[in-house]
Amino acid sequence: MKLITCVIRPERLAAVKEALFRAGVTGITLSRVSGHGGEREVVETSRGSAVVLEFRAQGKVGVECSEPDVDATSRAVVEAALTGE
Repeated sequence: MKLITCVIRPERLAAVKEALFRAGVTGITLSRVSGHGGEREVVETSRGSAVVLEFRAQGKVGVECSEPDVDATSRAVVEAALTGE
């Protein structure tokens, strides 16, 4: 058994779930996490004052699969989560 863990943007969660189900994966674990990657900090205005958002909301997906299914499962996640940015 292998555990595949990935952190993806929240707007890509539905696409990743569909791709995993098409690949034959029937069970996933989803956690809401926040993190900081290579992107810049975002400044938003809230109630008249500037707020710096250092961490962005992300989704952490965990999938357990058997050894022969690792390549197909990881390929499904990467293709569905890819944004081109």
